[in-house]
Amino acid sequence: MSSNAKAGSREWLGLAVLALPTLLISLDQSVLYLALPHLAEGLRPTGTQTLWIMDVYGFLIAGFLITMGTLGDRIGRRKLLLIGAVAVGVTSVAAAYANSAEALIVTRGLLGIAASTLMPSTLALISTMFQDPYQRGRAIAVWAGCFMGGTALGPVVGGMMLEYFWWGSVFLLGVPVMIVLLIMAPTLLPEYKNPEAGRIDLPSVALSLIAILSVIHGLKELARHGLAPVPAVAILIGVAAGTAFVKRQRTLTAPLLDLSLFKVGAFTASLLILMVSMLGTGGGYLFITGFLQMVEGFSPMKAGLWMAPAALASILAAQVAPVLAKRYSPSTVIGVGLLIGTLGYLLLTLVDPVGGLPLLMAGFVTIFIGVGTLGALGTGLVVGSVPPERAGSAAGLSSICGDLGSALGIATLGSLGTAVYRDTIDAPQGTPATAANSMEDAIRSANDLSAPTAEALLTAAREAFTSGLNAIGVASAAVTAISAAIALTALRKKRENATA
Repeated sequence: MSSNAKAGSREWLGLAVLALPTLLISLDQSVLYLALPHLAEGLRPTGTQTLWIMDVYGFLIAGFLITMGTLGDRIGRRKLLLIGAVAVGVTSVAAAYANSAEALIVTRGLLGIAASTLMPSTLALISTMFQDPYQRGRAIAVWAGCFMGGTALGPVVGGMMLEYFWWGSVFLLGVPVMIVLLIMAPTLLPEYKNPEAGRIDLPSVALSLIAILSVIHGLKELARHGLAPVPAVAILIGVAAGTAFVKRQRTLTAPLLDLSLFKVGAFTASLLILMVSMLGTGGGYLFITGFLQMVEGFSPMKAGLWMAPAALASILAAQVAPVLAKRYSPSTVIGVGLLIGTLGYLLLTLVDPVGGLPLLMAGFVTIFIGVGTLGALGTGLVVGSVPPERAGSAAGLSSICGDLGSALGIATLGSLGTAVYRDTIDAPQGTPATAANSMEDAIRSANDLSAPTAEALLTAAREAFTSGLNAIGVASAAVTAISAAIALTALRKKRENATA
């Protein structure tokens, strides 16, 4: 296909196939939010195990995205996509039938590694199939709409599953999706690999994993427990490994990560915006879903349905963003979208435990307008600013920044919300000490108390949990406003310099 060729019906049908794994990955990242209380009853995980169950999937996706993006450029993007589809199907079944918290952590981690093959492959194949810039922008908008919409639809789908089945059923969603992908992909998707790509450098793979996972683990522990030697050492190890990784890439003829990509200003600025803005989304999501179930007392299905408008808002925003970007600069559209998201987070700071549902929903929908806008245009700027043979690496970096930001948001802002809960809960006398650890623990403790004491405990827990949500709103508004400032200043200047 020439650089000026228009994509035809086969390419658009292929895009529909690529939308399936994209939707699944985002569903898998958010579907556990509503399943968490049910999972806690079934497996009885400790607080640390609960956080690892939530975190390990996103962390290992982030850890392997650079490797998988480059691997797809070398062995073939469609081939890697099909291999990943098989692996996701197998690990999804294993996670569904995990019989202990430890087994679920391991299988969910393996699922994350398998899923890391899908994200860069889908995005890189889009850049191959759609050479026309406007068509590519529209295709990436569809891709982003599926990803952002899937994140918001995860609780809806999960709520429906949990209404009738056990918590493990949420993982089985991936099996039929992967079967369809395996059947349709060989016919509709082209194969592409970089003919000049060298061999994968295994020491670089190891260094990238050590760097990413050590830094994430250290930050997570610092956010949860404060300054301590072990997490500080983990961060130092990660920084050292990252430094060694960068130095090694400069000496290799076929590096795992082409550092010259960062010389493109729009590429680097877009990656930074993606990571910073997704940090707020990941942290806020955990407490929003918790508010619906534990403060409002909604069933999983009802909570999921209440979150559907946010999914629709993100999908619509992702489709409208490329149209606006034809009239205004992408940096302006991204910046305004992020300012809208900032307003949404500020609404969360006003939510009360009684009567706070309208404000919560207004904030949630507003947040996802900004998320959808950024997902469509930010990802397009990253992938569109590099040559086709580097699309896999660029797609991997785009995905890693989004996933890393989301995972860090769960770890840091989730820990912030939990810390505020612990500091503000005013539990009545006679309440078990464990009730102050989390609202889930407070609900379990209330089952063993007299009715007046149980009600007093639950009222205190709802107020403390809402205070945690308010604190997350403040922090998320701050980081999203920073992202908006980068888009409206640095990103605009870099794109102007690139086109001058």
